[in-house]
Amino acid sequence: MNETVSLSGVPETMLQTVYARAKETRTRGAIHDDKAVELVEKLHYDFSLADKDAAMSSGVIARTIVLDHLVQDYLAAHSGAVVVNIACGLDTRCYRMQGYTHWYNLDLPETINVRARLLPESGAISQIAQSAMEDWSGEIAEKNAPALVIMEELTMYLTQTDVQQIFAVIAKCFGKAPCLWKL
Repeated sequence: MNETVSLSGVPETMLQTVYARAKETRTRGAIHDDKAVELVEKLHYDFSLADKDAAMSSGVIARTIVLDHLVQDYLAAHSGAVVVNIACGLDTRCYRMQGYTHWYNLDLPETINVRARLLPESGAISQIAQSAMEDWSGEIAEKNAPALVIMEELTMYLTQTDVQQIFAVIAKCFGKAPCLWKL
């Protein structure tokens, strides 16, 4: 099955990051992301620009290694945690991790529409189609569980006020949830 995805600007970067993880899985193997490989094989998209951007690919792989390690350590220490992955794009970390009660992938409606077509999720994995700056706290059922909030490659696109709004929603939902993010 070949899915055609037409995106531009910031939303298009999710295609390049999933491609970087798939390519690394198939070549050097510093990470192992079978779901990324599966996604890339489904997509009808010209990845030639991503192939030429070694710096972007290296950054994606480095972040993936570091964040996968940090998330897995947190989940090992906090069994049954709830995870919210803000600005998830086509991130497939939820398929590589164990130990969570529920994993919420949150992104803009345009992104979640693409994600829902390519990664139909249910059960312990849910998708929230909202801006991270909107009040998405009502979508989270497990507010009393240990919580981990991930923001990877989002804040560089936002103003200080936007980031403060996101943290206000996190605080409303979880109080003092640990947060891993890339500034």
